[in-house]
Amino acid sequence: MLQKEAGCLDAVVILTPTPSHADIVTTCLEQSIPVICEKALAVTSAEAQRILDVRNSQKGFLAVSYNYSGYPMVRELRNLIRTGVLGKIVHFQVEMPQEGFRRVDAQGNKPVPQSWRLSDGKIPTIHLDLAVHLHHLVHYLTGLAPLEVVSDQNTYGWFDVIDNVTCLCRYTENVQGQIWFSKSALGHRNGLRLRIYGSDASAEWFQANPEELILSFSNGRRQIMDRASAVEIAGMRRYTRFKAGHPAGFIEALANLYTDIAGCLRQYKATGQWTSEEVFSAELAAEGLQMFEAMVASTQSKKWEPVN
Repeated sequence: MLQKEAGCLDAVVILTPTPSHADIVTTCLEQSIPVICEKALAVTSAEAQRILDVRNSQKGFLAVSYNYSGYPMVRELRNLIRTGVLGKIVHFQVEMPQEGFRRVDAQGNKPVPQSWRLSDGKIPTIHLDLAVHLHHLVHYLTGLAPLEVVSDQNTYGWFDVIDNVTCLCRYTENVQGQIWFSKSALGHRNGLRLRIYGSDASAEWFQANPEELILSFSNGRRQIMDRASAVEIAGMRRYTRFKAGHPAGFIEALANLYTDIAGCLRQYKATGQWTSEEVFSAELAAEGLQMFEAMVASTQSKKWEPVN
């Protein structure tokens, strides 16, 4: 197919099950076709490194899609962190609890997930489904990197796979973090929540109420921001398909990210290179997979493990 379509394709978007990504991505890159790959890019850090090697040798284009950073108020939060409104970042709590492996339908029937989600490899599939977003969002907001982790995991759902994981982590600049992700947390449809704590203020964003960002300051003042507030990023025209009060959601966040990817692809086709503060390639994916491998090692050793 790739040979037949040579010269006709702007890019290939890869939305297949995660275990199949590496071979498809590398094949496309070897044919000099730009690639947009849904997270997770790969299932191990070794696979991610193989992809990196092919991308570099071909000088190819590869973007990995992490849709939650497309929400305007998440982008607003990053701007607040960068401009010092929160002060020095000291610690964070990020979580992504879901209930899909424990909930039943109205008739009492158990769910029927895709078969590839019911098999764990070197890194449990729940990490590739959920933890990739948490790792990416911490990096996206703070620019920090994980150094070491201590983690625990278990199975509480209907299936013989890991479905609940907790992790304490230490990041660069002496920042502490707590991470929780689950598919056996009844009551949470998709409870993605970010809490970032600084020396001067904290911020909280909840994906189920994506239009609002809650700030709490050291003097006790609290503020709720939305797109109608005095915002610098979220009030931009590109984020106001509908005025504030008409909530933007998951699909709009994906559209925002794909707009950025399209811009990167145009840069690449014009110059052979691209840069972006919104779009990430294989390097961040590889770091995340190294972090997850350290988490798995920690569950076995029962101690802190370094992120290589």
